[in-house]
Amino acid sequence: MQGQGKIVVGLDIGTTKICAVVGEVSGDKLNIIGIGTHPSIGLRKGVVVNIESTVESIKKAVEEAELMAGCEISSVYAGIAGGHITGFNSRGIVAIKGSEITDQDVERVIDAARAVAIPMDREVIHVLPQEYIVDDEAGIQNPVGMAGVRLEAKIHIVTGAVTSAHNIVKCANRSGLDVGDIVLESLASGEAVLTEEEKDLGTALIDMGGGTTDLAVFSGKNIKHTFVLALGGNNLTNDIAIGMRTPHAEAERIKTKFGTCLAANIHNDENIEIPGMGGRGPRKLPKQILAEILEPRMEEIFALVNREIYRAGQENSISSGMVLTGGSSMLDGTTEIAESVFGLPTRLGKPRGISGLIDVVNNPMYATGVGLVIYGAKRQSSKKFRIRDNNIFNRIMSRMKRWFQEVV
Repeated sequence: MQGQGKIVVGLDIGTTKICAVVGEVSGDKLNIIGIGTHPSIGLRKGVVVNIESTVESIKKAVEEAELMAGCEISSVYAGIAGGHITGFNSRGIVAIKGSEITDQDVERVIDAARAVAIPMDREVIHVLPQEYIVDDEAGIQNPVGMAGVRLEAKIHIVTGAVTSAHNIVKCANRSGLDVGDIVLESLASGEAVLTEEEKDLGTALIDMGGGTTDLAVFSGKNIKHTFVLALGGNNLTNDIAIGMRTPHAEAERIKTKFGTCLAANIHNDENIEIPGMGGRGPRKLPKQILAEILEPRMEEIFALVNREIYRAGQENSISSGMVLTGGSSMLDGTTEIAESVFGLPTRLGKPRGISGLIDVVNNPMYATGVGLVIYGAKRQSSKKFRIRDNNIFNRIMSRMKRWFQEVV
């Protein structure tokens, strides 16, 4: 094993690729020491649809990462996305027992805030504190040690379908890996690409993957809203395949090599060669047509995300602008279209605040993988993720024990 630091591994199980990123934590430093990618076959729109194919892809990506890092991988932090993900805000209030607020009071108020009716087919993935309010004094990040009578908490709860979470854990387990935790992919990407100033002032992160486009709104250093749109890079590829009458594999190659979203920037004399289907010969088509196919689809994705920002009432929370990340954000002209749709300054987000294989991972497509490592490094634990059905009894028992301790 390299060095003496603790090894943390992020596993980004995406619709187009599966990526394993190995990080070594030593003190405050995070070194990326290995990375492995493999095309993903068994997922559609971020959800596992073929377990065998997904397990094979995970094994190959992990093997590649192990070879590069020179260590054995046994536990990972896995990303989750898909149209089944929903996020909502909740709040809870408790009376403070002693003269000052303790960790137990904070736990009680978060328990009170998360005491909402969640259907049996949903699993709570994250409970994210936004702010605490002590006796009408709002905007407190850590109330422990403060004096007060009443403690209020605002939290953001992210839930997903139990079956989808279960399938991700199952795929990792069948690949010989334990899952330390399941992390919302846009939350992980935010850890990797956003600065503290952006999180504080307010920004919207749009993670553009192959199957989904994930939105996360940050303000006051906390997450305010999350949303997953079931449209992504695969829809762009599909549009090219239909519009140019070419196979999907060729459409993906054309998108990656020549793809641009701004028709206005292309000269009329620029052409690209399109392979024919069913034994037909190749054709030459103006590059302008490709841009005219991609531009309206990209505008549609951003318009739907913008509609969600307004629906959630977060339009005034994103003062510093938009940050785009994920593989599909690398298309030429994407930031310009985002600026025109949102009317806000937009930049491309690449992983930052890391060392090691910077040249390799300095790319928006690795933002989620690196973010999962950063998330895991901040919350290192030996626990294994358990699905709701298995752990609900343990959770109730531990809570009852805590109540008895407080009474005694």
